[in-house]
This record gives sequence, C-alpha cells and structure tokens, in this order.
Amino acid sequence: MPERLRSGRPLRPAPDAAPLDTSPIHGAVHTVPPITVAVASHSPLEPQWDQLVRGYHYLGYQKLLGHRLKYLACLEGRPVAALSFSAPARVLRVRDQWIGWTAAQRRAHLDRIVNNSRFLILPWVAVQNLASHVLARTLTRLPEDWAARFGPRPWLVETFVDPARFRGTCYRAANWHALGPTFGSGKQGPGYVYHGAVKEVYVYVLAPRFRHLIGCERQACGPSHRPPPSLAKVEDLQMILRHAGWSPALVPWVTLTEADCAAIADALVAFHARFHACFGRIEHRRLGLAYLAGLLSTSPAKSVEPIALAFLDADAVRPLQRFMKSYRWDHAAMEAAHQALLAETLADPDGMLTVDSCEFPKKGRESVGVARQYCGAVGKVDNCQSGVFVGYASRKGYGLVTSRLYLPQSWFTPEQAQRRKDTRVPEDLLFQTKPQIAQELLARLAETHRFPATWLGCDTVFGADWAFLDAVPPGTHYFASVRANTLVFRTRPRVSVPRYRGRGRKPTKPRVTRGRAVPVSTLAVSTRCPWTPVVLAEGAKGPIRAEVAALRVYPAQGGLPREAPLWLFLRRTEDGQLKYAFSNAPADTPLAELCRAATLRWPIEQCFQDGKSQVGMDHYEHRSWPAWHRHMLYVFLAIHFLLRLRIQFKKNAGPHAAAGATPRGSSVAGQDPDADACARPRALPYAAKLHRLSLAPEEAAGIAFESSMKDPL
Repeated sequence: MPERLRSGRPLRPAPDAAPLDTSPIHGAVHTVPPITVAVASHSPLEPQWDQLVRGYHYLGYQKLLGHRLKYLACLEGRPVAALSFSAPARVLRVRDQWIGWTAAQRRAHLDRIVNNSRFLILPWVAVQNLASHVLARTLTRLPEDWAARFGPRPWLVETFVDPARFRGTCYRAANWHALGPTFGSGKQGPGYVYHGAVKEVYVYVLAPRFRHLIGCERQACGPSHRPPPSLAKVEDLQMILRHAGWSPALVPWVTLTEADCAAIADALVAFHARFHACFGRIEHRRLGLAYLAGLLSTSPAKSVEPIALAFLDADAVRPLQRFMKSYRWDHAAMEAAHQALLAETLADPDGMLTVDSCEFPKKGRESVGVARQYCGAVGKVDNCQSGVFVGYASRKGYGLVTSRLYLPQSWFTPEQAQRRKDTRVPEDLLFQTKPQIAQELLARLAETHRFPATWLGCDTVFGADWAFLDAVPPGTHYFASVRANTLVFRTRPRVSVPRYRGRGRKPTKPRVTRGRAVPVSTLAVSTRCPWTPVVLAEGAKGPIRAEVAALRVYPAQGGLPREAPLWLFLRRTEDGQLKYAFSNAPADTPLAELCRAATLRWPIEQCFQDGKSQVGMDHYEHRSWPAWHRHMLYVFLAIHFLLRLRIQFKKNAGPHAAAGATPRGSSVAGQDPDADACARPRALPYAAKLHRLSLAPEEAAGIAFESSMKDPL
C-alpha cells in the first residue's frame, strides 16, 4: 500500500542511510519520462530498497524468512517507488470464501498466491497516477520473475490496506477486487490471536481460469460483518455477532483468540436475553441487541445509522431510530433488571453510592435540554446537555446505576412549550436543580435496598448544597468534594447577638463575635497542616501516591458555623494539585478509611471516561427525552457487560493470557476484585499511630484572631 505520510508522524530515513536526492518530482505519468521497474532482490539495488522502505514506510522493514521478491521503480535513475511480494496469509476468510476452495484445495494450491507486502511511493514524489501505473507495470512481469526464482507460477496477488490510513484508491484504479475486511486476528505461535486491527483485503487475478485449475466455484457471500437485508430474526444477528469486530480493549490483559471473540458474542447475546421481558415484540430484541453490540464494537461512530448499517441493514436505520425514541418497550423495567444484576455482582456493605454530573457538547439547539451552561468536557460555559448520574463502587468493582437529564430553568418558560412537546419532555416535569434530581434518584434506589452503602460520594456541585448533604440518611456518611474557596472555622467561634449600641435598628440575628472563617485552601498551605504521605492505590503506571491530611472543622454557612464539626480531607497529588472534601464520618474515623472513601469517589469519573472512549456515551445524535435516557441505559448495560466479561476472563485465565499481564487501572479492566486501583487502596505506608485529629476545646486552642490570619492551624 503506498505510504502518503498519513501515519501521524514524520517519516525519516534510517540514521545510517546514504544521502538521497529528495528534490520534488511533479507531473503526471504521461508527461514524465518512462518509469522503469527492476528486480531489486539479490542485486546492487537491494541495499537501496532496504534503506528506502526502512526509512519511509510506516511499517518499516525487517528481513523475514520465506520467499520475498523486491522491486524498485525509477524515473531517470531516481527511485520513486518500492514494492515487495511474499508468501500469502495461510487462512483468510474473505479471500477463501471468494475463491470457493476447500481446506484441502487451499493446502494444495496456496503457493499459487503471493502477497503484496510493501508498497511505497516516496514522499517527495507527486506524479499523478503513478501508484496504479507502477502496480500495473510490476504485475505484468511478476509471474515470470516469481516462477523463475521460486517455482510455481502465481495465479493471484493479495494485499491488505489499513482503512485508518488509506482508501485503497490506487488498487481499485489498477483493477484489483475489494473483498471486504479481515477478522482482525494475526498469526502468533501455532494459532491466531485477535488484535482488532481490521484491514481491507484486495486481490488481483493473474490467471483468469484459476478456479478451473483449482476445481472449485466461487461462493456467494457479502461483507462478513453485515447480513443480507432479508435477514430479520434475532438468530441471524446472533450469528453475525460471532464475526463482528470486537475491540481488543474489551479485556486488555488477555490476548483474544478467534474462539474468545465467538464466546464474547455468545455471552453478549445471553446477557441481552436477560432483558427480553422488557420488550413488547421480538423485533425489539433484535434492534436492542444490535444497538448494544454497536456500542461495544470498534466502529469509530456509534450513533444509530452506523450501528444499523454495520449490524443490520440500510432499511433498519429508521426502525432503530424509532426503537430509541418512540417504540413501546419498558424502560423502567429494563433499568430495574440492570440494577438487580449489577447488585448481584457489586453489592457490598462497605460500598459507596456516587452522584456526579456529566456534560455532552452539542452544536445545535434543538436537542432536549441543550443550553449554554458550564460544560466539564471543555472546561467552560458552552452549548451542551448535562445529566445527573448515580454510580456504585465497592471492593468488587463499579458501574453506573441510573441517571436523569438535567433540564435548565430556561426550558420551562411558556415560550419553550412547543420545544418541550417536540422533544417529548414529560408534561408533568417540573424544574429541579441537579442536587434535587440526585436526591430523588437516591431516594428511589434506597427503596430497592439493592445497593448497601456506608458512603455517599459527590463532586463540588452537590458538595456545596447543604440541603442535599443534610438529606443523607442516617448510617450513611458523605464524602463531598468542595471548592478551594469554601469557608471553614478551625475551632468553634463565639456567636452571639451583638449588643445594642443605642443607634439604628436593634440587632436580632446572631453573628460571629470571636474567630474568623478562612478558605480551606488557606489551611492546606499552612506550615502546621499535618500532611501524611500515602499510597492510595495501584494505577496503570504504578502506585498512586499522594499526601493527605484530615482536620476537624466547622464549615461556614451563611457566615455562621454549622452546629456539628466535620472532617476536612485534604489531598495533594504528586504534581501539586490540591483536592478538598467534607465528610460527616464519626470523629474517630481512621485516616485509612477516609483514604478509602477518597478512592471510591474515582470510579464514577472512570465510568464517564470509559463510556466516552469505549462505548459511545457521547456519540448519540438523539434529540428527544426518551431517546436520551434509553441511550444512557444501553451505555450502562455496555459498561455492565464489560465488568461481567472481565471478571469472567479473570476467573478463567487460560494459557493464551499474556504473560505477566495485569488489568490496566485506566480502564474498566481495573474492575478486577484483586487488583482494582479504584476499589481498594493498598496498605498505607505510615506509622501505626493513626493521624486523626479531634477537635480540641476552644479554650485550649489558643488561637487568637490576629494569629489565625497568619497561620489558621
């Protein structure tokens, strides 16, 4: 395949390369002098061929065993292109189906196929139609040259084109046949392993009567991953999934084989079957299974149309859109079934429920809930949608449980009535803030008794809302992130109604008369802050180290201290970033337990990262209220399936697992119960004496107003 510098990195010749004339060559094939093609193998041209391919082809070049024939194309003595041909793939599904031969016939005649393993047009050459011209010139002499050196005269030539880099234009222009994609596996040892790098297969016929010579007939087949439009049953889609393109990142620490991929497809079908009772028609099962498979596939776009074209057919685009928007199936029952299955896997008395918001940038203004608001994805106010999500984390792993789209207050004005109707917003929906939505979602979860939790984690949006924090049920301790400018009193200040001085209105409201609130960031930079170095968890690149401190403080609310003291948990990362959190955990809570709570806050952020990077959480193009929530539910199912899949692979690790491989902490793979970086911190490397700070009596604190401004600790 011709290299056109689309590899994302500048190509340079090898350090030991001889000087080359790299001045530009422009023109068209019919205007430049004749192109000569010569065999470079075992000739004075071979070192130059090796130098060019090693330096300028994105795959490089290494000497390989087996037959290999090299060609160098020159223009007036200057090289313009380099090609090589070598032994073909032993087994290639789309090629073998296209030929129609049996396994025995393939073994007998495989030496009649050669592979175009390298094709390079040098980067300073810009001659129109050069690639297809060089291909044609080379193929006219290839049969004789190959037969003279290696014996059998070839009947076919094959090649692989990486669709992420090239479009295969020169091969089509030279009359090659496009057969379809590979499965995404490669030779390793005695068998094949799945790597997920799908290539397009092209063949060129050198002997038109090759099937007659073999004694076979061409089989009728379409692209391996897409069924004919007439297939409309769930069973047909199940067979398609066995040959779908699955990402190797599904189980990062395992080298997948083709048998593993078939097992994954079967597991996905069985997993989705757990929700069949939620659908009104069998066709809904097929559409839902295709949508879930599309979210888990390697497709770069995971919206309705690409999913329908990849796993169904062109006629299924509109039905799949309606399936997500208006078809009657029980969303609430499906979410309840998902929660019940997730609880079976993750429920633990020491777990944490986590609430957080997640934003999705949008260019248009017609999608439900779109408004100019703060967008965490871009770090500024922008046009976006925002949702409130509830996740659950324990020592066993983590996942997303439920969600609801946040509808800004501007959407509830009379002028927006038609817009709400068009996007199918429920007529009885009233405006709620994000903390109010989260409180309602948590109340519904509490009624199910499925997710026991010692902790409730939240980010600064919810940590700044005292009404939300005060509503946390007894027995559950919150661990709430707060902003750096949040005010606290280090000790209980003196509060009283100021004495009336004889002028103005008589004071009736209490005020702080002794003591002063300071930002939590001021406490963090104090020289008296008791920082303790800890290892919070094992990450993908090694231990996650930090310095932590825990202080008992009185948060300020409306200028006055709150009645009861709280823990202020400070965390300073190795790059100097500071994080702050309040917790209403008991005063005798060990620092190790607060550190564990801090790590349990991370998984929901990891879910968002995995959702957007792996299962198309932000790829949707839905505009309506039902479709948004249905899409998010299927994202939850996809993350849930990955969790179950990876736990199963961990239990059944076979001989094909990569040696020494461990789950990566930067993906859902970290949900391994033995090595989860987010679910269980390592032993904390500090002295046996726990660094927990109880509130000293005010008279013993000895912190005068003036000194508190210098060093509030």
